[in-house]
Amino acid sequence: MSWPALVAVAHGSAHPQAAATVTALAGHVTRLAPVIDIRVAFVQHAQPSLPAALAVAGRDAIVVPLLLSSGYHLTRDITSALNLDQKVAGPLGPDRLLVTALASRLAEAQVPGGTPVVLAAAGSADQEAAWQVRSQATLLAQELNVPVRAAFAAAGLPAVRDAVADLRALTGAQVAVAAYLLTRGHFHDQLASAGADWVTAPLGDHPAVAALVIDRYRSAA
Repeated sequence: MSWPALVAVAHGSAHPQAAATVTALAGHVTRLAPVIDIRVAFVQHAQPSLPAALAVAGRDAIVVPLLLSSGYHLTRDITSALNLDQKVAGPLGPDRLLVTALASRLAEAQVPGGTPVVLAAAGSADQEAAWQVRSQATLLAQELNVPVRAAFAAAGLPAVRDAVADLRALTGAQVAVAAYLLTRGHFHDQLASAGADWVTAPLGDHPAVAALVIDRYRSAA
């Protein structure tokens, strides 16, 4: 059986590590599912562009957005680039595999158990996207059995700094920020000044994220 190509498309960033992180994630996907031909693409700031990647991926290619929620890039930029036979999967979040990745990043940052968490997303004017981030915060709270607040670095309320202050005042405890971001870049840099006691690394090329990419691909196929 010949599997359609998987085109993993990321937002893209001017940060020097961002494209390398996406490439590393694609490498994890290949190790987990070597039968899948995976290619990477970017909406902006990096090459190849999505139209360029789709042009060589085949008419039946399946696009998996490396986006943690829906929004303009998914509904406009990505969808409009497809031909009639190509399919696009849903966003990566919310999903319990992301809980695994987030919990792992918190452990790597040496956040003590029982610490309240702010789940910090980039943010979007899309209300569906905001709901998806809040749903992911609920899943993480259920797993960790701690208060988890969704917050946003750009569009959307509450802002990350405000959520950190509110959660600290409510619990009287130290607060961690879990970066609900795929790669380093402008939004992740902002989290360092949000007033939290710990800030995690982005989800990046965590194996659970790679498994989720495969799951989205198979669901679309």
